[in-house]
Amino acid sequence: MAEQGAGEGPSGWRFMLRALGHHNYRLYFIGQGVSLVGTWLTRVATAWLVYRLSGSALLLGVVGFCGQIPTFLLAPVAGVLVDRWDRHRLLVVTQALAMLQSLALAVLALSGVIAVWHVAVLSVVQGLINAFDLPARQAFVVELVTDRADLPNAIALNSSIFNAARLVGPSVAGGLIAWVGEGGCFLIDAISYVAVLASLLAMRVVRRPREHAPQHLLTELKEGFTYVFHSPPIRALLL
Repeated sequence: MAEQGAGEGPSGWRFMLRALGHHNYRLYFIGQGVSLVGTWLTRVATAWLVYRLSGSALLLGVVGFCGQIPTFLLAPVAGVLVDRWDRHRLLVVTQALAMLQSLALAVLALSGVIAVWHVAVLSVVQGLINAFDLPARQAFVVELVTDRADLPNAIALNSSIFNAARLVGPSVAGGLIAWVGEGGCFLIDAISYVAVLASLLAMRVVRRPREHAPQHLLTELKEGFTYVFHSPPIRALLL
């Protein structure tokens, strides 16, 4: 009888999902899975709402720009600060703020008073939150897996859940917009943050002391850019 492939059978699946054996990572994986689908509900509903209110492709682009430019400008500095701060606590704060941002969109939309400028301002707020949330979320994965051998699997599963949410979220959003409207999508997204906040608060995180004393922010920022410049694979990916 031929041997089973590495990805076949119960043992194969356990190997592919072995990072889920870590308590903290399992909580993170479940919470993020729910929340990321909700995030895509808001993204699709926001675009639909702006175009329905304005009928302008230009304003649709402007609102999208408002959501992306804060992250683009602040991400390098935020990355340095995230390395100095407690990532677990930072994620609790950023996820709570993101929940309030979605709730604000829901209240404005459901009350019928929302305008494009409301969406633009709240998109800027979300961009500011994402500037700190995204690097903290990526770096936090390293702290959730106690066995370094399982870290590549945890990173792979993390990427998988992002891509799965990108596939499922917009598909679900299309039906929900027709059923409950944009405001309902925003409200569902706000509720979905309860899952990730609950998972973060349920974790047993061991605080790890810094290996090196922090340097001046600009010094660390310069070191980061220097490292990227002299690392051809990373430089190519970023470019």
